[in-house]
Amino acid sequence: MDLQTVLPVIWFGVIGFGVLMYVLLDGFVLGLGILAPFAEDEGQLDHMMNTAAPIWDGNETWLVLGGAGLLAAFPKAYALVLSALYLPVLLMLIALIFRGVAFEFRFKARRAKPFWGAAFSLGSMLAAFAQGVILGALVEGMPLEGGQYLGGAFGWFSPFSMLTGIAVVFGYALLGSGWLILKTEGPLQKVARVLARPLVLVVAAFMGLVSAWLPFLDSRIMARWFEDGNFWWLAPVPLLVLANAVALWRAAMREGRDARPFVLTLCFFALGFAGLVLGIWPNIVPPAMTIWDAASPPSSQGFVLAGLVFLLPAILGYTWWSYSVFKGKVAADAGYH
Repeated sequence: MDLQTVLPVIWFGVIGFGVLMYVLLDGFVLGLGILAPFAEDEGQLDHMMNTAAPIWDGNETWLVLGGAGLLAAFPKAYALVLSALYLPVLLMLIALIFRGVAFEFRFKARRAKPFWGAAFSLGSMLAAFAQGVILGALVEGMPLEGGQYLGGAFGWFSPFSMLTGIAVVFGYALLGSGWLILKTEGPLQKVARVLARPLVLVVAAFMGLVSAWLPFLDSRIMARWFEDGNFWWLAPVPLLVLANAVALWRAAMREGRDARPFVLTLCFFALGFAGLVLGIWPNIVPPAMTIWDAASPPSSQGFVLAGLVFLLPAILGYTWWSYSVFKGKVAADAGYH
């Protein structure tokens, strides 16, 4: 195989890895914001936010990596996705900025502290919802003709994209509850455990509903699963999702082994992401734009890949270092400065 065939596959894997890392790492911080209304008082919300305070802003590096990689390696897909999904992407970026400002300002505010707490929660919910809408619009497929998008400014709006938007909000809330079980003790951990179990049911129900909806979409995802006997090769993924959901349900209320709910939730998301990638492959923009159709010249992909060889280990290194330095439980009286 030549570079023109291999490089797009490599870049598809790099971008997919970056997106997955962002979802897993920033997802639980967004989940904290979604769960903020369940905090019993301002002190408990302080405790929730302090669990992520040292590491939350580094998580968004993965979003930048995914977006920059898409621009460099698949400029046609980048142009198409950004133009077709301009409004939900804009909403996501504004909400992430709003969430970040609220996170910092709340720790400095006095009289306005409840306002910034509400802003942190609202920004997190809107960012999660926008990401779900973007996911749903991509899965549903974008009508193309001659490489041009046929939908209008609101072509992304559909019952399916609204469903996936709500599903991601609940999914991030589940990630947030798992993180709180891992990082806290006492009353806050009890609140997180109480929230986790119904969230497992809701997220599993949403995954089942989305899966049941797929045959009615014109994105060819179901065809990918069932054509040429692929189902027998891909069947382990939904079976693992089901087994993971059962294990997560049991772990959510079981005292001790506080890391298990969070790890199982990460696996839940990773398996769902794997199912999505297997369904759309080799398309980068369903239903018809493949990674080779959207790829930049091999010289461009190779040039950027050479830089990535140094950049990716650095990102992985400081991500591991920051999480290892701040590992362990976060006390209720821990401060953020």
